[in-house]
Amino acid sequence: MDYMNSGLRYTPNQDKDWDTSVQFLPASDNKKLEKKKGPGKVGAVIGVVVFAAVVALMTGLLVWHFHFRKDIRVKKMYSGSMRITNQAFEDAYENSNSSEFKALAKQVTAQLKGIYSKSPQLAKYYVGSTIQAFSEGSVIAYYLSEFSVPAGQEAAVDNIMSTMDKLVDKQQRSPTRTGNALLFADVVSSALDDRLFSTAFQKHLRFAEHTRSNHIGQIQSPGFPNSPYTPNTFMQWQLRADPGYVIKLDFDSVNLEEDCKNDFVKIYDSLVAIESRVMEELCGYYSPSEPLTFLSSGNVMLVTMATNEEHNYPGFRAQVSQVRRGSKGTTCGGQLTGDKGTFTSPNFPNYFPPLASCQWSIQVPAGKAVKVTFKKFLLSEPGQKNAKDCRKDYVEINGKKFCGEEPEGTVTATSNDNKMNVMFYSDASYVDRGFDAQFEAIDVKDPCPKQFQCRNQRCIRNELKCDGWNDCGDMSDELNCKCNTNDISCKNGLCKPQFWLCDGVDDCGDRTDEMNCGCGSGAFTCKNDKCVSEKKKCDGRDDCGDGSDELDCGGSGGSSVSCTDLTFKCKNNKCISKVNPECDGVRDCDDGSDEENCDCGRSMFKSSRIVGGQDALEGEFPWQVSLHVKNFAHVCGATIISPKWLVTAAHCVQDDGRTRYSQPSTWEAYLGLHTQKKLGSHVVKRNVKQVIPHPYYNDFTFDNDIALMELDSPVTYSDYIKPICLPSAQHSFPAGDTVWVTGWGATREGGFAASVLQKAQVRIINQKTCDSLMGGQLTSRMLCAGVLTGGVDACQGDSGGPLSSPSGSRTFLAGVVSWGDGCARRNKPGIYTTVTKFRGWIKQKTGV
Repeated sequence: MDYMNSGLRYTPNQDKDWDTSVQFLPASDNKKLEKKKGPGKVGAVIGVVVFAAVVALMTGLLVWHFHFRKDIRVKKMYSGSMRITNQAFEDAYENSNSSEFKALAKQVTAQLKGIYSKSPQLAKYYVGSTIQAFSEGSVIAYYLSEFSVPAGQEAAVDNIMSTMDKLVDKQQRSPTRTGNALLFADVVSSALDDRLFSTAFQKHLRFAEHTRSNHIGQIQSPGFPNSPYTPNTFMQWQLRADPGYVIKLDFDSVNLEEDCKNDFVKIYDSLVAIESRVMEELCGYYSPSEPLTFLSSGNVMLVTMATNEEHNYPGFRAQVSQVRRGSKGTTCGGQLTGDKGTFTSPNFPNYFPPLASCQWSIQVPAGKAVKVTFKKFLLSEPGQKNAKDCRKDYVEINGKKFCGEEPEGTVTATSNDNKMNVMFYSDASYVDRGFDAQFEAIDVKDPCPKQFQCRNQRCIRNELKCDGWNDCGDMSDELNCKCNTNDISCKNGLCKPQFWLCDGVDDCGDRTDEMNCGCGSGAFTCKNDKCVSEKKKCDGRDDCGDGSDELDCGGSGGSSVSCTDLTFKCKNNKCISKVNPECDGVRDCDDGSDEENCDCGRSMFKSSRIVGGQDALEGEFPWQVSLHVKNFAHVCGATIISPKWLVTAAHCVQDDGRTRYSQPSTWEAYLGLHTQKKLGSHVVKRNVKQVIPHPYYNDFTFDNDIALMELDSPVTYSDYIKPICLPSAQHSFPAGDTVWVTGWGATREGGFAASVLQKAQVRIINQKTCDSLMGGQLTSRMLCAGVLTGGVDACQGDSGGPLSSPSGSRTFLAGVVSWGDGCARRNKPGIYTTVTKFRGWIKQKTGV
């Protein structure tokens, strides 16, 4: 890999820092200026002097304002590329130190100056240009241009630079153009990302890599993986492939600061940082199980990295190779025939390349119609989330465009005959993972046999109609419904599951499900269900009787209040009114005890969309444990709370006729596991030293369904093995909160289990409503949670596993999977052991 000691080759002069504030004199007191008898000569002279001073000062201010202030300049950098049509590429152009490169660069910069001179505004502000690189086709020149623009004129210059192609055309049609001048086409220009030319950068590093066939190169941030990347540094890697090839960039590790405003990697489909050619921006920590593979549209690519002064991380490493244009992954489209089949966007499930254009011609047997269903549909782009016109990346079928991110199976299309054309297009900027689609031949007269047909042509089971879930994706299965007696009948005609009643979330859309809840308007509902006037909240008096009206009353977090069952108690025995102050990054207790023992509840990996349905990412839930019966298989889940202790369900460790589950020797625990029977280097196996079920566990009612396991030796934490945060006894998990249940889906008897760790998003359900749904079987030590999105047909939860509740950057253990349907099948809430009720017992037994 060549190392080029220079950074961005053009280093402009620094602008002077002018003070832009204008300070005006204060208004005079009119009474002091009232005419008085006998002012005297001295007073008159003083008055004249003061007046003259004021005039001089105002004159100076006006001169400064209108003369100097207008000279405040803003540095504007523009990057771009253009194809030189009357030149052939030479290998020497790849080396910026060669005489051939310098000669052509000099000619290009001279013509750039001439182009800018065609615009009076640009000519006035132009500072200079540098040529960053050349590539094939005939020759493509990549440039940086700097302008010193008066404050307030930036938008005007941006507008002119956006028409760079017209300026080039104007210059090339000029009668004064010499015969040996370069001819330009395919002109691209855009303002450079301000973060890429920060004055804070102390280092500029530039590298180059030219791939070759049957070879995999490597690029990485300096020092990776043994030392963190350097602060205040700008780095760029120019990547090239041979003509007729495209670049494949495959990241095997990305570990940067979470906030892209600080440290980031940007990938460009270019050799200079052109914002209209940016493919993706990366920051944070990505799981190795999530593919980050990119293809260029041509034979060049640029990777940039910028860091600030603090919080530096290991960085990144990526493999670079070249793929012949036209090979698998780089092509798409074609003829598809038969009764059924599948097709995907190029490079799926990895990122599709920019500037892709594909067409599939689908034909099914005569007399049938074509139906296409997209199992995965990920075509989103920054700033386009709610765009309906699909001006960027899109799929087009029957003249209708589809774009954005859509749930599985909700994007469908049906033809009127046995033929259909599907188009896919990606523009020059920001790529995504694309789509996975299937086509099938259907009967035009009965497109959904024995099923309900949605307006979007999706077919769903008849029993899913009018059940409160948007199974179609367009709500057509929930319109014109007659609600069941157990459902909420919304005033707008929708039906919703009863367990969403009074959970603080407007599920109906017209607040029907949140009406007549609690104490009504103007009143505050206490935790003990007592009603007090809203005016009495935070008035310093315990009007509720349980202190709940005096919680979260603002003020300084360290101010103490009277201790109740609902207030957080600091180590110094003082109580604070703030709800859930633990590990939120704010010191609320005078002694800081609310921020102690906070190395917990954080997944190191950046969360993102899952291409494989409800599979969890590797390392996404590092506190999840798989409990195996020795020489058998996965039986129950558990949760890490310290290097030696796990929390699980008491019903998992009850003996039956065949197995002594209560004995430590029966068990082995797998920590850091993601896929059953796949023991990678980060998976740790431990035997169990001690099993402690709760002494008051009731195997008939499942009350007090919690147990502790002590490992035979402590584990070392890693990215894949971390403890969850234990909530305080006063921690609140209110109805309506979104939480996660995870597991491998096994039954107690070791029945069919998922191979990969599964996750399901559920919502905490109102306790009274749930108790009513469950026939009064709930105790105060149980909490309810139900599926937030429809379509969960099989239980994805796992007895003894965690109910994980995200709170800021931490995750707390809200519950332990106990009974019911585990992950809460549709209309059947799952029941979990409430961990807060056992906080004292856990500390007594484990010290945690």
